[in-house]
Amino acid sequence: MSEGSDGNNIDQLALIEKISSQVLELIDRGNQTPIVLIDGRAGSGKSTFAEALQQQLFRDGESAPRVIHMDNIFEGWDGLALGSDYMVRFILQPLARQETASWQDWSWVKNQRSSWREFSGGTPLIVEGCGSLTERSKEHADISIWLEASEETRRERWIQRERHLEKFDFWAAQELDFYAREKSHSLADLVIRTD
Repeated sequence: MSEGSDGNNIDQLALIEKISSQVLELIDRGNQTPIVLIDGRAGSGKSTFAEALQQQLFRDGESAPRVIHMDNIFEGWDGLALGSDYMVRFILQPLARQETASWQDWSWVKNQRSSWREFSGGTPLIVEGCGSLTERSKEHADISIWLEASEETRRERWIQRERHLEKFDFWAAQELDFYAREKSHSLADLVIRTD
């Protein structure tokens, strides 16, 4: 989350509590696997927001939601579009058919798909990362969120995470192309500023 004012942090905590309540209402109405998609440009705070939502849902619902990070799905630094498609085909679509989702994480070291993962549902699912919110994924989502932050904030967060800016511009150009095509921002149920 943002390291901005205390008021901003309080607003985000209130939003997370509200989203948690919405997810638990869906469960109460019979949806055993509510799906939350959290998208936004690199460094917008998606992982932090997803972790806070996971913890809130665990406190409120006493069951740990599954979190899937798109960083584990992308096929390398130029794999944004392929990763987004892979997530829909191997995770969201099987779950929509009430089947077990089965997919392979991407090994950034070996530069290939590696460990197999499975998820059969029964708890909330949070998918966070660039490319998680598209027209194809939106049809499977119960709640979709877009996080916004200034480029300056996003660059600072990138440096904190990666320790350099080597791939930032390359990834940012890929994002611009992807989001111009997918219009992910306009698909979101909620747009939240994180800086």
